[in-house]
Formats: sequence, C-alpha cells, structure tokens
Amino acid sequence: MAVQLLPPLRLGLAGFGTVGSGLVRILAENRENTIARTGREIIITSVLVRDKNRARAVPLPEGAALTDDMEAFINTPDVDVIVEVIGGTTTAKELIQRALAAGKHVVTANKALLAETGNELFALAAEKNLHLGFEASICGGIPIVETMKHGLASSSLQGLMGILNGTSNYILSQMTSKGLSFEVALKAAQEKGYAEADPTFDIEGIDAAHKLALLIRLGWGVEFPFDKMTIKGISQVLPEDIEYARAFGYRIKLIAYAKNHPEGLEASVSPTLVHETYLLSRVGDAYNAVRVHGDAVGSLFLHGKGAGDLPTGNSVAADIFAIARGSIPNNTGFCSLPKPAKLISNDAVTSPFYIRLSMKDRPGVLRDVAAIMAQHNISIAQAIQKKISVNDQPDTDECVPFTIMTHDARVSDVEKALAALEYIPTVQQKPVSYRVMAKNLS
Repeated sequence: MAVQLLPPLRLGLAGFGTVGSGLVRILAENRENTIARTGREIIITSVLVRDKNRARAVPLPEGAALTDDMEAFINTPDVDVIVEVIGGTTTAKELIQRALAAGKHVVTANKALLAETGNELFALAAEKNLHLGFEASICGGIPIVETMKHGLASSSLQGLMGILNGTSNYILSQMTSKGLSFEVALKAAQEKGYAEADPTFDIEGIDAAHKLALLIRLGWGVEFPFDKMTIKGISQVLPEDIEYARAFGYRIKLIAYAKNHPEGLEASVSPTLVHETYLLSRVGDAYNAVRVHGDAVGSLFLHGKGAGDLPTGNSVAADIFAIARGSIPNNTGFCSLPKPAKLISNDAVTSPFYIRLSMKDRPGVLRDVAAIMAQHNISIAQAIQKKISVNDQPDTDECVPFTIMTHDARVSDVEKALAALEYIPTVQQKPVSYRVMAKNLS
C-alpha cells in the first residue's frame, strides 16, 4: 500500500558557499532516500546571497529564487525552515533572530555565534517552540550533537576531550610525520584549502574553543563563559617539541578538554601530549575525533571528517530531517536553558606537564631548575638534556634544550614555576609548557 506523503518541507538557504553547495548536492542526489526517511520531499525555494552575479560551483536548485534581499527572504510565505550557512556573528545573528521571530525553524552551522551569544537565541527558539539545529557546527560530519542530546541523555557525563579543529590537526600531523616546521606545514594546509588566508581562529585554538563551549552546553546543561576558558594554540609548537614528545612516547595534538569535578567544571583548549597508544594520538590529517565518558556507558569514541561540503552538508541535512519528521524541538538536550557553570580554580586542577627550557650549558643548571620545581611542589618524572637534531641540522650554539616530564602538578604551581624559571640567568628563552594527557582518561 502506498504511503501518503506529507506536504514538502520548504527551505530558505542563506549562503551558497561550500556548505550550502554541499547541502544542495545531497538533497538533489538523495531525493528518494529523503522521502523514504521523512515521508515528504525537502525542497529549496529561496537562496539568499551577498552577490547574485557571482559564479556558483553548483547549479541553483530547480525552482529556487535567488535574492540578496534579507527582508524578502525571511518574510516569504513559501519557506518553513531557514538554513544559515553564511557565517560571522553579526548578519547571521540578525538573520536567525528575525527568522525565529517570524515563526520559522532554523538550522545553522555557526559555532562562533552560538558559543558566544547562543543563550539569547536558544531562549527565543524555546519561547517560540521552534527548532534551532546546530549539528553541523561541531566536527563537520560527526553526529556528536545528536549523540550528546539523545544517545547519552540518561548517562551522567564525567568528561570529554577531542580533536575539534581539522586545520590544526593537519598541521601537527605534517610536523609529526614529515618533520616540517609550523610555518611550512601551515602553508601546505593553506594550499590544500584546509586553512584560511587568515588562519588565526584555527591555529590559536579559538575555533576548537567555540565547539567545546557547545559540547559543554550539551553535556552538562550549563553555559561556560567563553572569556574564562583557557585557550592556547599551536603556533609556538616547534619541531623539537614534536621530537621530544616522541622520545617520551607521546604525540602532540590540539586537545579540547572538559571535566566535571566536585569543585566545578574545568575546560581548556591547548597543545597536549597524548600517549602514542591512545586512539586520539592516531587521528591524522584534517580529521576530527571526540571521546566522551559517562557513568552508564563508559567511554565512547567518534571519529570522522571535520569539515568539507558533503560531510558538513550531511549534518545540516540531519537537522532538517528531524524537522521534516515533526520531532519536538529539543535544541539543548535539557528542558531548561543553560545556567552559568560553576568553574574550578587552577589551584584544584592537576595534570602532568611537559616543560622545555633553552639553557646555557653550564655546571649547576640542573640544580637550579630542580630547586625551583621543588619550591613549587612539582616532582620531575623524566628529563632529557640534549639536543635532538631536526631535519639533520646539527647543534651549533652553546644553548641546550632541557625538557622535563612532571608527575601530576597543580596548574597554578606550574604557572608560578615557569615565571620563576624565566629569572634564572642561564635560561635563554621563555619556558614552554604543554599538558600531558593523564593515563586515567575517565
């Protein structure tokens, strides 16, 4: 017996770049699958762009009107869902606010906007009982939002960590596998289209931090203040750091990390030494991965493409499918809107650390370093005092890198010790430190 189809779900697409083009391709090439899974057609009736005369990589959907008029785009009666993929935090915010106010569901890939001012938009969507879908805003094609909202809803989340930025992961992977400098690896990423002309958000950890803020909202139902998050990028990572980490049995990855302590929530994005036996250390190229740990399920690991037209377009389509099926809006995974997170102090956060010093090769330098470490309650687990040649370049100066792996130490103690080390006359450069992923990952 033939199934009676529902009326088509009509989309207004704001933005026709990489992600918008990917969505158009997916809907066109998977029409029968769309109908089979949702019981209706999904069609694009209007496309909002900045420049109507610009050449497009993908043809405009059949029957869709092309416009550069936001007012007409939002208020057209033949649109049920606005899909925002234009990016930015100004025009996009206005567009989403006005669309929700007009009674239209919204699907977005805009992690920066939601991380920094999302509460306001989620509150408006809840007031209007509308969907504000954002699966595509975190990790491209990995279905982490739905997993957090539904698959893990009955489990109390204890911690999460992940590689959330493909650009940085590609750069670090190239530095690790080919011995490239940061600058050369960044240029390679730009040539492949993995990095923007201005890569600041990616390489300085800001993009990953935006995604982490959203994951925290999904995991614990709280709002972590973005300006309180510890964020450190990869631009200062040297090939020597890669090689020293390898000597200790680790690889360096840009890790987004959050853990719920009795004292409060900890969250950071920073280069981190990950043991070579862990799955996260093996995530290469521009891929993303997320590891979550819940009391009922233990550890889960999700891995996949973190960007691109089809992976990200697929995540946009997943939110659209939920709307097409008539599901009840559940935008944040919690019945109430996020409350401010209780934050843990650095005096209560502990971790092993990797520390690199550049020192004059003089008698007594190890004694001086060990004394400062002891003064700040830091125990040294391993140390290497020798030059590791990178790209066959010999050591030609009198300075020798001194690298240390510590036992668990308080973050605040490490910060104070690093400040003190700068005043030792034999220390020639500002000390470098990175966290080491704990052996107990729960």
